[in-house]
Amino acid sequence: MEKIVWIAVFVKAFISCSAILDLSGLHQINGTWKGSTALPCTYVPSEGFTQQTLIWSMERDYSTSAIFRRDNSGDHVLLSRFRDRVSVPENSPGDVTLQIKSLEIPDSGHYTCQVTWRSKNNSLITKEVTTIVKVVKVAVTKPIIRAGELGLMVPAGARTSLTCVATGSPPISYRWFLGEPGGKARLLGSQAELTFDSLRPSDSGKYYCEAENRVGARVAQQSDAVELTVRELPAATPTSGKDVVSVGPPTPIATGLQWGSLLPYLIVLAAGLCGAALVAVAVAIARRGKTRDEALYEVAFHSTVDVMRTETGLEVPAKGLQEEENSRTEASYEILTMKDNDYSNICTGKNTECDTLLKAMESEYEVENF
Repeated sequence: MEKIVWIAVFVKAFISCSAILDLSGLHQINGTWKGSTALPCTYVPSEGFTQQTLIWSMERDYSTSAIFRRDNSGDHVLLSRFRDRVSVPENSPGDVTLQIKSLEIPDSGHYTCQVTWRSKNNSLITKEVTTIVKVVKVAVTKPIIRAGELGLMVPAGARTSLTCVATGSPPISYRWFLGEPGGKARLLGSQAELTFDSLRPSDSGKYYCEAENRVGARVAQQSDAVELTVRELPAATPTSGKDVVSVGPPTPIATGLQWGSLLPYLIVLAAGLCGAALVAVAVAIARRGKTRDEALYEVAFHSTVDVMRTETGLEVPAKGLQEEENSRTEASYEILTMKDNDYSNICTGKNTECDTLLKAMESEYEVENF
């Protein structure tokens, strides 16, 4: 009885783990020739089980070939014709979907996703799921027209574009017409995008496009027509100088730019003002020095008179003091300006007072020259 219980527990745990690690995918996918497709293969990660290996293989014409392998050493593309065309998402636990680019007709076949997990007790569990891929050429669909950012009502002189969009197996060729489908139309170009560099009023009108590929009867599909309207810019009204009136705030001036252009002139002006101030100070100092020299001259001149008065010992009455000083001043000036110290013309005769005056003046003259 005890053995039966253990077997039941083991089977239940195995069934539970099998349900958790079950792979999910699609039975069949139709891929578009020259297009891309994804082959889903997913599972729910379970604690205690670690993905050990992932192998994608392809069976075609009763031959099976491994395409992609992921293990502890990394990802490996094993079939050369799938190199740079297949990939599996990374860092996405539980998602091992195979993505194929640029599908070719020989890519049709049976694709098998096989995943192996390792448990904590080092036991291995392997599951797989198969998807049938059929690569077909799809006829082009009816195209639609997408206008540029400015829409279908655009001002004259602007740049805009119209784009023709269709799906189907590449390559798809496009043609643009000015007119309406089924009516008279003019061929404009053979690219998916119709560009207008500088719109003119004559560009207004109805436009449509055609799309075509090499599938089936190669019947071109036409879009519905769209109408493009080009608005003319309002003409500027001429005004005379007398009628010009400012009705808005003044145009803002680039303050930073204006100060930048005026800075050199301000520096020159400041330098000029500083130079003028220095010159003014120098002139003031010169004038002050000159005034001091004149004052010194006057003091020396007056002191000369005082010396003469002291050396002569004459007492001049108060009444005639001014006249005597004036006469002595004139006499002293004449003596200082005479050539070769000739004093013979100043006094004549033997006059004691005159001799004393002459001696005092000679003494002063010698002091001045010294």
